[in-house]
Amino acid sequence: MAARPSLVLVPGLLNNHDLWREQIQRLSDIAHCLVPSGQYDQDNVTDMARAVLAEAPDRFALAGLSMGGYICHEIMRQAPERVERLALLDTSARPDSPEQTQRRRSFIQLASLGKFKGITPQLLPFLLHPKNVNNSALVDRLTAMADFIGVERFVKQQTAIMGRPDSRPQLARYDMPCLVLCGEADALTPPEVHEEMAALIPKARLAIVQDAGHMAPMERAGKVASLLRDWLKA
Repeated sequence: MAARPSLVLVPGLLNNHDLWREQIQRLSDIAHCLVPSGQYDQDNVTDMARAVLAEAPDRFALAGLSMGGYICHEIMRQAPERVERLALLDTSARPDSPEQTQRRRSFIQLASLGKFKGITPQLLPFLLHPKNVNNSALVDRLTAMADFIGVERFVKQQTAIMGRPDSRPQLARYDMPCLVLCGEADALTPPEVHEEMAALIPKARLAIVQDAGHMAPMERAGKVASLLRDWLKA
């Protein structure tokens, strides 16, 4: 019997391993799942990618959500030969817009003023499908992950995101099975951003997940796991 492939799952802003809880449960029969943690203490995507690569096996499938996707793009700059296949979930290849950067600076200022606990409630309408904003189970999980990350790591993550480069020029070199996945109500990285990535990646499959926002792996856990399973078998 062939060995299970390794699947490295990179969390997003204010997320940890719990983001991928259901996917790990549903995919562990066909993949050895790893959620890296070394990137939590870095303040730029270059060092975040190096930290993930230091924890990863020699060859692996790679998936990232949001900030995790930005790290994936950087891994594809640093060590594309180690990546067997790539999944980009609720993310973007674009750099930050001036409006996005200003919003991030505002959140950093709130955190520095001791109002970190109030940031997650403000983010919920951007993170979740409108029908999930009052889902207490999802909100509690998001809050717990944010508490785990904490103020200092949050500031480092926002700093890294603001400083990321434009990854669109390199997408044509992603010569491997690629899944580009997005919640249909993603307010932070909307479907058209994923359509752009999929059009630029030679072997991309685009999947728009209904009834999900930016946190598709949590909002539609089974559907996302099914799409990842198909991608792993492609």
